[in-house]
Amino acid sequence: MRRLLAAAVTAALATALAVATALGVVAALNTTPEQPNTPLISYDTAGPGR
Repeated sequence: MRRLLAAAVTAALATALAVATALGVVAALNTTPEQPNTPLISYDTAGPGR
């Protein structure tokens, strides 16, 4: 009976760990990365004197 209880507890803990890991991965993938607002290429705007 002790082995059955130990197996059940181990299975329950493994299931809880797998669910928590899956939820953490989904939460990490849903976050939007912080993107800087600086352009990689900038062009000089020519004024009327050019």
